[in-house]
This record gives sequence, C-alpha cells and structure tokens, in this order.
Amino acid sequence: MKRLGAWLVEVLLPPLAFFALVAGVWQGATSLWDVPAYLVPSPERVLAAAREHDADLLSAMQLTGSAALLGFALSMLVGTALGLLFSQSRIIQRSMYPYAIFLQTVPIVAIAPVLIMWFGNGFGGVVAVSFILSVFPIITNATAGLTAVDPTLLELFEIYNASRWQSLFKLRLPNAVPYLVTGAKIACGLSVIGAIVGELFAGFETGSAGLGTLLARANGRLDTSYVFAAVFCSTILSIAIFAAVSSIGATILARWHIGAPRSSTTKG
Repeated sequence: MKRLGAWLVEVLLPPLAFFALVAGVWQGATSLWDVPAYLVPSPERVLAAAREHDADLLSAMQLTGSAALLGFALSMLVGTALGLLFSQSRIIQRSMYPYAIFLQTVPIVAIAPVLIMWFGNGFGGVVAVSFILSVFPIITNATAGLTAVDPTLLELFEIYNASRWQSLFKLRLPNAVPYLVTGAKIACGLSVIGAIVGELFAGFETGSAGLGTLLARANGRLDTSYVFAAVFCSTILSIAIFAAVSSIGATILARWHIGAPRSSTTKG
C-alpha cells in the first residue's frame, strides 16, 4: 500500500498537477480576453462537449483503438520478420532496407489514398495506414538489435559449432529484445496516428465512426469544442496503449533480459 502511494505521488501527481495548472491558465485566459469559442474554446466548453457526445466518443475510441492495435500487431510481426531476414543476409538487407526507408519518408497523406484503393474503405484501409506508419521503427530496431551482437559471443558460438538457427534464436534474438521494446514504444503511438489519418480518408461503414471521422465532422461544423474533446480522447487512447506496451515491455525485460533497454536511431 505504501509503494502504491509513493508511486502515485512520484509518477501521477506531477503530470496531473501540471495539467491542472495549464487548464487553469487556459480557462483564465479565455475568460479574461473573451476569446471566441470557435477559435479556442475554454476547458469548460470542451468538458461540456465531451459530456454531450460521451457515447459517440467512447464508441469512436473503441473503433480507432481496435484498428490501431491491429495495425501495431501487424507491424510487430512484419517488422520483426524483416529484421530477422535482414540479420541473416547483408545482400537482402542492402536490397530491401532502402524501401523501408522510402515508406517512412513519403508523407502518409500522399500514400493513404492509394492504400484505401487497395484495401478498400472501412476498417481494412484504416488498419493498412496504421500498419504502414508504425512498421518502420520495428524494422529499424529489430535489425539493429539482431546485428549489434558482441563479436566475441559470435565467435564462441562458432567454436561450439552452433547452427545458424541456434545463433539466431539463442543469441541474436535475446540481444534484440531491448531494441524491440523500444521500437514497440515508438510504433504504438504512431499506430494511433495512422488509424486516425486512415479514418480521415477511409472512414467506416454507415453507423460507425472513429475519432478521425468525428474530428472531420466536428471541424466541418466549426464545432471547435467537439474537436478539442475528440483530440483529448485521441491523446488518452495513445497514452493508454503506450502504458500497456511499456508495462508488457518492462515485464519481458525483467524476465528475459538483464540490462537497460538500448535503441537505435529511429525516425518518429
């Protein structure tokens, strides 16, 4: 119980106190200078909009969260598989890695319409955009972790005539775990961004709406309070997914790998 209280004071209290300070200054500024609500709504108006549309916002968070989690899961599978492939052949790595960089450098809004044409409107198209945006950090960190192995350990495995598969799964993969955890923390946030961007282009079936769809609708009506409420819900969703991924990653590191996580240079 004491540990829980200390954790709440050390971890939760500082950001909550800062948020309360920002909200107070925000509320005071909008009231003092009489800022029009269509430009910057007060926290009170945003809270009122959230209460008014709470059912729609909760449903949208579930839908967007489902698409983001599926896109993130696919990025973990595909990114790790490509990292394993790249670690086994420099020729393959040099041949294919530039295309992974290409996917990261091309603006997602430029290729999102193409993905929607390939995978269709609705959930499939949204997942595809989420996957494309979140897969690069996994590829980069997986490749770095699988190749950044102590040469003396590789020599030791060779001395004992370890097979390629034994070296891969007993040496390279455990070494890559901290890198993969770091890549997952980056990718999970990008997956939410990708899902929202995908919803702006693909939308969902009639009667269903994700956070991106709600944002587009509210913006079209110049309902800025609703826009802010949807943005805050998107932030809450991202934080929740990041917290879950961080907790799972910390558990994996504690049980499987001794040492602090390391990461390669990635582009977020």
